[in-house]
Amino acid sequence: MLKELEKDNLAEIVDSNDVVLVQYAASWCGNCRIMKPKFKKLASENESVPFVIADAENFPESRKLADVSNLPTFAAFKNGKLVNQIQTNKLEALASLVNEVTSN
Repeated sequence: MLKELEKDNLAEIVDSNDVVLVQYAASWCGNCRIMKPKFKKLASENESVPFVIADAENFPESRKLADVSNLPTFAAFKNGKLVNQIQTNKLEALASLVNEVTSN
């Protein structure tokens, strides 16, 4: 399931799901635009897990859930807690993060 945040409510999504994967992005970020279709592809391969795209500039409360210093940042939440995050423009690194939290 892929969702783009329309309001600053990522905390609600994280709290109500066992696993959540987030792409923190911004409209001006070229690497964010490059990674978005890759993130969407992984979402389509993992339909039972929420994949969320959060605008890091427009949703500061959502951004606070992870230590976002560069974009794109990908964060994995499990049982309401941040378990890992990466800043990357490589599909392999992102796929590894997804596999880390979706296996088991």
